[in-house]
Amino acid sequence: MNTLLQLMISNADPTQVAGLSRFFKTGPGQYGEGDKFLGIKVPVTRGVVKECWRSVGLRELDECIGSEYHEVRLAALLALVEWFRHAPREGQRSGITRADCIDFYLSHTDRINNWDLVDLSCYPLLGEWLLEEDGSCTPGGIRRSRSVLYDLARDGKTIWEQRIGIVSTMTFIRHGQLEDTFAIADILLHHPHDLIHKAVGWLLREAGKRDRSALEAYLAPCFRTMPRTALRYAIEKFPEPLRQEYLKL
Repeated sequence: MNTLLQLMISNADPTQVAGLSRFFKTGPGQYGEGDKFLGIKVPVTRGVVKECWRSVGLRELDECIGSEYHEVRLAALLALVEWFRHAPREGQRSGITRADCIDFYLSHTDRINNWDLVDLSCYPLLGEWLLEEDGSCTPGGIRRSRSVLYDLARDGKTIWEQRIGIVSTMTFIRHGQLEDTFAIADILLHHPHDLIHKAVGWLLREAGKRDRSALEAYLAPCFRTMPRTALRYAIEKFPEPLRQEYLKL
C-alpha cells in the first residue's frame, strides 16, 4: 500500500479546489492549464509528508509524482527532499542515497510543472547536492557539476526546467556564492515568459541582500534593457530613492 498516496487522498477538501485551480492558473491558455487539484493546502501536505515519508520508497514516490493531482506530486517531491536530507552520503549504500534522489528528481522533471513544485524542491535537492563539485556521477550518469544548472537554464524543454536552473542557485546564495546566480541570470535575462522574469528578479534580489554592491555591478550594463518585472523584483530591497532612480532611468 502506498501510504503517502492514501493519506493525501484522505485529506482532499473539495471546497478548496476552485480557489487553488484559479491561483495556479489552470484555465485554457494559462501556464497550469489542465492541472487537477484535491484541495489540499501546503501546510497539510507538509504534515502528511512528515508523518509518513520514511514508509515510502522510490517506487511509491514514482507512483505519486505520476499522479494527475498537483498536491500528490508536491507530496512526492517533499518526501524526496526528506529522503535526501536524511540519506547516507555517497559511498554508503544502505537504502536511498543522495545520488539516488538526484537521479529520481532529474528523471521526473516533466512532472514538475508549476512554480511551487519547482521552488519547494529544486534548491533543497539540486542546490544542496551541487554545493560541492567533485565531478563524480550518480548511478544514472548525472555529473556532479554546476553545469547541470546551466544546461537546464539554456536548454530546458519547459519553462519549469529553466526555472529549476536559476532557483537552484538559492542554496549557493545562502552560502555567500553569487557568481552562478548572476551567470545563469544572464542566460535567462531576456526570456519571453513572465514567470522566468519573476524567478530571475527574485534570485537577483536574494543575491543583492547578501552583497548589494555586487548586484549593482551586475545591473549596471543591463538594467535599462532587462524586463521591467525582473528589474522591479531585483531592486525591491534597495533604499527607496535608489530604487526610484533605477526605475526612472
